[in-house]
Formats: sequence, C-alpha cells, structure tokens
Amino acid sequence: MDVFARRDLLAAGSNPDSRRDYVVTLGSSIPDLLGADNAKVVLRYVPDKLILVPSSLDEYLKALGAMSWNNLEEVAVAIRDDINNEVVPRWLQISVSSAPSGDKSVGHHDIMLEDRQPKWDNAALLSRLRRY
Repeated sequence: MDVFARRDLLAAGSNPDSRRDYVVTLGSSIPDLLGADNAKVVLRYVPDKLILVPSSLDEYLKALGAMSWNNLEEVAVAIRDDINNEVVPRWLQISVSSAPSGDKSVGHHDIMLEDRQPKWDNAALLSRLRRY
C-alpha cells in the first residue's frame, strides 16, 4: 500500500470549536505488528481546523499491521507524518508500545513522538496532561 492509499484511510471532519485549544486522546492497537501480538497506539492532539474521525483510526491501524516495516520507530514516524498531513493538528503526540515477541531480553519497546505547528504554544494546557 502506498503512502497516499494509507493516508486516505484517515477521515477528518470539521472542528466544532477551532477558536479554542483542547486535547483529543484516541487509543487503539495494531494487530500482528512486527511479530508482536499487539502494539498499543495512543494519539493525543490539539485540533486546528479538523478532527480525526475515531473509527477511521482503527481501519488505518489495521492496514499498518498488514504492511511490512523494518522497526517500531518506522511505524511511529509514519503515523506522525500521516496524521500531520491529513489532520494538521496544532500539537500532536504519538506513542507506540509493543512487547517484542522474538527478543526475550526486551520486556517492552516504547516510542513517543511529538510535533507542533510553528509558533503554537499552550503550556498551561499541555502541563495538565499526564506524562507519557
């Protein structure tokens, strides 16, 4: 699946109040990713003009699980880039966690990526969030 077909799986709608900052949190999992049973994905973002349709995230993540990846970091970067491209949030945080099935010396593998629009800052809002 190419990047454009993958991104087409993400549906967006209008933000009901684009004048105010608020945080949206969505969580799901990617089945059978890189040999692990499930990789957990948590997406937190401050919307701008668009919000992500939650049901589309599940379909998108299922498609990611069916694709070939080199590592979990590559998956996390793809999710960040795809959400940034389709929803263009003011602020975005992606965390991806997995328990690698092949390497018993590693109990878990976690990645957290964060991005924001240039010049956007709402430290008061972000300080209220639970830490990663």
